[in-house]
Amino acid sequence: MITSPLRLAIVGGNRGGRLERALQVLASEIQLTAICDVNEDVLAAWKLQYPGVATYRDYQHMLQDERIEAIYIASPMPFHARQSVEALLAGKHVLSEVPAIQTLDEAWELVETVERTDLCYMMAENYCFSRSVLTIGHLIDLGCLGEITYMEGGYLHDCRHLTAQADGSLTWRGQLHRDFNGMNYPTHSLGPLAHWLGTNKPDGDQLKCLTAFNSPSRSLRNYFHEQFGSQHPAAQQGYWQQGDSSVVIVQSERGVLITLRVDWTSARPPNPTHYIVQGTAGAYASGRHEREEDWIWLANLSPKEHDDRTDQWEPLSRYQPQFDHPLWQEWGHEAANFRHGGGDFLVFVEFAAAIREQRAPKVDVYDAATWSSVFALSMESAAAGGKTMFFPDFKAKKRGDA
Repeated sequence: MITSPLRLAIVGGNRGGRLERALQVLASEIQLTAICDVNEDVLAAWKLQYPGVATYRDYQHMLQDERIEAIYIASPMPFHARQSVEALLAGKHVLSEVPAIQTLDEAWELVETVERTDLCYMMAENYCFSRSVLTIGHLIDLGCLGEITYMEGGYLHDCRHLTAQADGSLTWRGQLHRDFNGMNYPTHSLGPLAHWLGTNKPDGDQLKCLTAFNSPSRSLRNYFHEQFGSQHPAAQQGYWQQGDSSVVIVQSERGVLITLRVDWTSARPPNPTHYIVQGTAGAYASGRHEREEDWIWLANLSPKEHDDRTDQWEPLSRYQPQFDHPLWQEWGHEAANFRHGGGDFLVFVEFAAAIREQRAPKVDVYDAATWSSVFALSMESAAAGGKTMFFPDFKAKKRGDA
């Protein structure tokens, strides 16, 4: 077992900046060694905070640094797959932001590279590590919800301000909506549900197939008209390929029905953590906004109304800490201080632990490839009018197998 701190490099200094407080708490587990970013001002800010850290503007140059054992990839989404593969081939463990890939070819290359190098790869799907998601998963594992039959996952978050620079030029997020029409950011919606089903685990369920539909594109056109004027190209009809809302229906091998929705351009208050679970002995519904509690009903534990016939919802918090996941029981006192329900902290706890204990992480490369492949599969399905698409079996088959 490895006992010395993991020597970690960060590529993408802006997003990686959210790691600063976690680095302080996990000083005995993780040591920041290097930062890579194309912006000199970002590098200078990190250097001021961590005088001993190495800084790089060139990713390939950073990969040659033999002091670095692992890389946290927090760069824009289009770079995740290529930078992950290059890091693995350079002998570095990888923690990648979401989604892991954009195309199925990238997914297969990533899986094959992890298998060939035998290094640790983890996708930083922080929503899988929030307290409520961990609690529901623990209750499901204990059988408290019975057999799962239906699930919903939704990421509804107005991020229009992140699609353009001050001069009206598109960011990578804007380019994503301009060029593709599918569920382009699926893992926040799907990841917790897939974890609850135990996908890619020996005794778990598997994702079988999906069909996808997209709404018309309206919100970004209106936004650019308001912000940059009617003559801006993005304010014109037909400029945006991506619809405002993308809905994907998934069926698992055991018949569980899953509804996913992603919408990060419609004007609305946020609801980035929409989850529903229906089981034969229980049900769960997450709060619709930050001021509303999560609700749960457990047939064998929840009370009934006065007539003793009507089942009653209860706050999920009533079953915490009794049914908190062991990971939260160990680290909750620290994780509670971090965003995304503690997930922004616990992904680094899990990544470091997986390397130290020389085991697969809780969100491994097969999870990353399967969940992220919804992007590519949904585009093909929607383009064909909702055609049923089958998930590749990244664990049991090789690229090109039937």
